[in-house]
Amino acid sequence: MLHISLETVCYIIAKARGLQAKEDVVIPDTASGPSEDWALQVLADHDGDYTLAELVDAIGEMNQRQRAELVALLWVGRGDYDIEDWEAAVDDAIGDHSVSAAQYLLSHPMVSDHLEEGLIAHGYSCED
Repeated sequence: MLHISLETVCYIIAKARGLQAKEDVVIPDTASGPSEDWALQVLADHDGDYTLAELVDAIGEMNQRQRAELVALLWVGRGDYDIEDWEAAVDDAIGDHSVSAAQYLLSHPMVSDHLEEGLIAHGYSCED
């Protein structure tokens, strides 16, 4: 059972898809060094972007459990966890991942697709 509304997750998916579809955004395939902070690099490409602000605000308004579920949706959609391991994924996401959920999610180039796949694993769809 999700503690995030389907409407909210679909809003985040749409915003992330719009943000990552912009032409000037460059997300490297590999980190250039161990100290590279991918989240800051992605966010720097969108300095002053209203879509980014809306996305970060939407995630920031969530409680810790909801942010952890959002990260867990990414992990399930990406195949890191099976849907049967949902609670373990949420438990693993609580902490650092839920505190910096917006930055963590945006550091993944396929975030919108993986979130959508995570929803499908739960039996939901943004098409509904």
